[in-house]
Order: sequence, then structure tokens, then C-alpha cells
Amino acid sequence: MKRISKILILFLLLISEIHAEIKLPAIFSDNMILQQNTQVNIWGKADANKTVIITASWTKIPVKTIADKDGNWKATIATPKTDGRACTLSFSDGKILTLNNLLLGELWLCSGQSNMEMPMKGFKNQPVEGSNMDILKSTNPDLRLFTVKRNSTIEAQTDVTGKWEEASPETVQDYSATAYYFGRLLQETLHVPVGLVATSWGGSCIEAWMTQDMLRAFPSVKIPKTEADIKEKNRTPTTLYQAMIHPIVGLTIKGIIWYQGESNYDHASSYADMFKTMVAGWRKNWGQKDTIPFYYCQIAPFDYAIITEKGKEVINSAYLREAQLKAESMIPKSGMAVLLDAGLEKGIHPVKKQIAGERLTLLALSKTYGMKGIASESPIYQGIQIKGDTVIVSFDRAPMWISANNFESKLFTIAGDDKVFHPAKAWIVRSKMYVKSELVKNPVAVRYAFENYVEGDLYGTEGLPVSSFRSDNW
Repeated sequence: MKRISKILILFLLLISEIHAEIKLPAIFSDNMILQQNTQVNIWGKADANKTVIITASWTKIPVKTIADKDGNWKATIATPKTDGRACTLSFSDGKILTLNNLLLGELWLCSGQSNMEMPMKGFKNQPVEGSNMDILKSTNPDLRLFTVKRNSTIEAQTDVTGKWEEASPETVQDYSATAYYFGRLLQETLHVPVGLVATSWGGSCIEAWMTQDMLRAFPSVKIPKTEADIKEKNRTPTTLYQAMIHPIVGLTIKGIIWYQGESNYDHASSYADMFKTMVAGWRKNWGQKDTIPFYYCQIAPFDYAIITEKGKEVINSAYLREAQLKAESMIPKSGMAVLLDAGLEKGIHPVKKQIAGERLTLLALSKTYGMKGIASESPIYQGIQIKGDTVIVSFDRAPMWISANNFESKLFTIAGDDKVFHPAKAWIVRSKMYVKSELVKNPVAVRYAFENYVEGDLYGTEGLPVSSFRSDNW
């Protein structure tokens, strides 16, 4: 009887010890990057009302916090400016859990649909230009990668599936190409460790990345009430936010990059307002109103007739590009990478992912890190002046004026009062574009590259392409 009692006591002690073990979300693990020079948020699970002591290798001062009645605890710990050396972070409630091979540096969240998700190795039959050699040379212990595995649910999740890994050919081949090129150039330029958290799903619409509260302003959006309402996992409103964003909300990050819009190309009229609402909602939930930089790619040109059902009208995705351009002025601390010269006529997944990632990096380096001497923003349409049969187009954000091959563009059209657009001759005179057509004697409006698929041919002198635009609102 005594022997049985002793065994029972030992068993209970063992169960108690296992139960007492501190649990951390997947995002906090070996090899991760913690944002440098700030107060970093950390959270996890322990026994109810248990004291958790957090000790970092970079400081002798431990941080203490107490788990609530459900065992949930949160804490913040100060991080210094990185010295590039690996460090550790230990957690104890009587039993110690240690995270190893951590680095302090710059941490960015990367989200969107397939053009953000597309890995360095490409999709089948759909390559990423130059990626094989870039994968070969990708080993870099100062670049750390985390991919949130796909998940879709109406219930807010508390954790994601994924793990932190150092950049190497084996890990980089499966990582988001846009995010990788962004992070690689950022790390090379800043000379500090960089961490990337990729959370994206191909074919997803923006509504899936928003909460019910964010979508209240859009009553036409149908909110799922049960899991059975999830007919399309990547297109059902709220489900990707709940599963792939909510568990990491509060993670201390430097900024966010985004590449999405193709799945909303047929709802351009609501996109700018919806995008603004999403960004504001994410920032609010992060507890950093208007302070998290948010940089995004404008969708690239593609012939949407290919995916249009026979007999139905082909929708012009230039209206979605226009909505994204409009959103840039509506969202504080944002910037848009124009990809008008980096599309693919018969493929919705362009091969030029390095261009996409590095143009996002230019925005971050200039607007977030304050780097001088570089251009990061494309020139934008400012207005028109009509002189006889010629339209003179002015541009903003073009201190070095505009440029084009042989000083001419082949992508302008103009229209008169009949609202019929005709191809036009367009040439550069100093900082302006002159446009005219023999078929339009009294022009009233001008458009540039306002089609589904074009190969942009107008740039700022620094090499950043001008977005498609129109002077009319017809």
C-alpha cells in the first residue's frame, strides 16, 4: 500500500512538473530575430497565477510577470541596439526554458496573396527570374525566415504553425521571393540582422485579411457565422486574419510589406477604402496607431481576358491599380512600389520578383530608415493643361523630371468631348509630357497605360516607373 502511495505521489509530481512547463507560441523560438532598440512584447502560457521570470543574455536585469487565472502571461523586455552577436532568452517558473541563437535586428511582416507567397523556386511552369543562382548564394546567418503555414477559420487562433530558420539554399528555395529580395537588400544595406515573417495565401481577397469590425463599413460583405460558411478558404471574409494574423498581433515589428489585389481587381471601386480600413485596423490591433510603416506593391499588368469567363465582359484592372495609387495618399506612413514595367502578359505571377522586393526595400530605406541620396517613390500624375490640340501633362514627385526611351511614350491616349480615346503621340519636353492625336482636334482628357496588360515605358529619371493614370473620371 505504501509502495502504491509513493508511486502515486511521484506520478502526481511528474504531471505537475509537466503541466508547469512554460509554453511559448511558435513565433518565439530558437533562431528568431527580436526587434532591436525598443520594448519587445513577449507572451505565453504557464500555470495559473504563476510568476514567470524572463532573463536575457544582453542584460543582467530580469523581467517578472504573473500568469492570469487561465495561465496566460505577457511581458515586455528592453532590447539594445544590435551588436550582431547571438543571444539567448530564458523563461522560468521554476523550470527553465531557453531560446538559443537569437539575434537582435530589424523584424518585418510580409503578407498578401500569391505574388507574395510565390517561393524563390517558383511555381510549376512559373519561374522566378534569376532565382536559382540567388538561392545558391543565399546562405546568410544574419537573415532569418519564418513562414506562417496556411490556415483558415472563423475563430480567432492563439498560435500559428511555422519555425524560424537561417537563410540557406534549402530554406530560401521555399520562401517568399518578394519577401526574400526585400530582406536581402535591407540586410545588405543596413548591415544588421533582418527577420521576415511571411504570412500569405495565393488567391486570397483583402476581405479575408480583415476582421468583422473592420468590415462593418462594408455591409455588402457577407461575414461567415460557422465553419460551414467557409466555402473558399482563401476568400472567405475574416478567416485568414483570424488564423494567420491574430495569433501574431502584438509581435514587435519594424514594419509591414504587402502584395495583394489581383483577387479584388473586379471590385476596384471599394478597394481603396477597404485597404485603408484594413491597414488602420491592423495598426490599431497592434496598438501602434499610424506608427507601423506599411509598404505595398501595385499589382502588375496581366491580360485578365485569360481568366474571364467566355461571354462576360473583360474588366480593366487599371482601375484597381488606380485604387491602389489613390490609397497611398489615404494611408499615413505608406508607400507603393509601382510594377508597371514588371508584368507578364499571359501569367498573373510575374517573374521579376527581385524588382518587386527591392522597390519595397527602397521605400523602407528612404521613408523608415531615413536614408538620403536615393529615390524610392515613383513620379505621379499631377494635372493637365490643354493648348489647342495638345495636352501637356505635369508630374509630382519628379525632382529629376521624367524619362523615356528616345524621350517618347507609346502608351498615351487622348479623347475629346465624345469620350472616345485614341492612340496618341507623346513626347517629353523638359519636365512635362506633350500628347496629341490627329484624330482629336479638341482634347479634354488623357490616359497613360490604362489597359490590363502594358509594358510601362515612362519613368522618373532615377528609374522608377510611373503608374498608369487618367485625367478623367468617366
